[in-house]
Amino acid sequence: MSDKTKHRQLGAQDAQFVYSQTPSNLTHVMAVSVFAPPRASKTYDPYARVLKLVGERLHVSPVFRRKLHRAPMDIDHPYWVEDEHFDLEAHITHSKLPRPATWEAFTTEISRHFSRPMDLHRPLWDIHVLEGIDQVDDMAPGSFAVIQRVHHSATDGMGMTRLLASLSDSDAKGTPLMPLEAASEDELGQRPATGALLRRSLRNIVSAPLRMGRSLAGFAPEIMASARNSRSGVPHDEPDQKIPETRFNGGVSPHKLFDGLVFPLEDFKTIKSAVAGATVNDAVLAVTGGALRAYLKKHNELPEAPLVAWCPVNVSTDPEQGAPGANNLSGMSVAIGTGIADPMERLTSIRAATASAKAAESGVGARMITELTQHIPSAGMAGLARLMSNESFAPRFCNLFVSNVPGSPVPQYMAGAKCSHQFGLAPLGNGMGLFIAVGSYNGKLVFNIISDRKILPDMEFFRQCLQASHLELLEAAKKGKQAKKAKRAKKAPE
Repeated sequence: MSDKTKHRQLGAQDAQFVYSQTPSNLTHVMAVSVFAPPRASKTYDPYARVLKLVGERLHVSPVFRRKLHRAPMDIDHPYWVEDEHFDLEAHITHSKLPRPATWEAFTTEISRHFSRPMDLHRPLWDIHVLEGIDQVDDMAPGSFAVIQRVHHSATDGMGMTRLLASLSDSDAKGTPLMPLEAASEDELGQRPATGALLRRSLRNIVSAPLRMGRSLAGFAPEIMASARNSRSGVPHDEPDQKIPETRFNGGVSPHKLFDGLVFPLEDFKTIKSAVAGATVNDAVLAVTGGALRAYLKKHNELPEAPLVAWCPVNVSTDPEQGAPGANNLSGMSVAIGTGIADPMERLTSIRAATASAKAAESGVGARMITELTQHIPSAGMAGLARLMSNESFAPRFCNLFVSNVPGSPVPQYMAGAKCSHQFGLAPLGNGMGLFIAVGSYNGKLVFNIISDRKILPDMEFFRQCLQASHLELLEAAKKGKQAKKAKRAKKAPE
């Protein structure tokens, strides 16, 4: 077995999620799935059933049984190694929501769980089974929630989706949603000997400048073209965007806040169809822009410059650079039209902005920074990550994050129970205190709102702003569609 095969070292972006974690700057993601047990079962025990299921499927992913092994003083990126003291029951806990089980009590419990830092000394996942939520809104009798956390260093967004799918079934009989093929034992990783770790660390430190130089040379043609365009007055593919100062760009506290809104997916397909070439993601950004316009205007905080959203884009991972599911993120910055009152004009503006960003592949700057960070020595990366996560030095490169991860179009099951709702939470950081994580499930589109208690103290009002913006865009799209239909009918020969 080669050194490369048995030693699983984190890539630069995965390592950044480890280095930047603080009590306030948490770097894990969380999925919340609500299940209704079989109606015929009167003795269904959610905790026992989930514990049994996970135990039977541990072999599917190395994430379940491996933990971090950090180099002394972070002189090199950490390694994944098998946890020799792995205890399944230490990772799966349960509780019951106190009565009255309201929506507010449910989201408060989710917020508290998300606000707890994960233990970086054991496998970076856990599951909490929350019972007693059958009185919440439209939840079915006996409903319970399965709250799954995974550290962002352990997997990317799509990897998280696959991990959840490995614990899901396509029916109540327990038919696995995906083939339950065993992960290779090599993927668990082996602890490197001290001498080998130090030699590899020294080699990486010495070679870092050379690798960075090669990356810069690879970008040279694009840098030169950008410079020529600048001198000749040709517009940049990625124009400089002014990032206005907002309440969302301050420091975050340990007290995170969550809420969620569920819309019919068909509504967003109707909205996008009102503008040629628009996507569901464009419609999501337009609804978000309208909601933030109303929210900030109410607080007399609406800036002249439009708010800018950063939309994560997962770049294909080179198998030679890391294991499948390793983070390799870039993104595009999009002005979301908070200065535009008319909903259709806002959607049109966003469509043009996203098309330009995609055509430029998020621009030379974003891609070059993403590439170059792969070659910063670990000690420098760790220090830089801690510095940039500090409230005093956190950069302002956007006002909020907006992600859109498609989910299952059909119902899923777990341990014989049918999933009725899915929610998702993503990390916040100093300088970035609002994350709108959008996901789809079984014909529904869910807006997951993640913020901070001091940044968004009136969450209910922001919910209302999102609902009003959605309705405004939907009605405008329907009116536009009717107007086009009437125009075509008028032109048709009698």
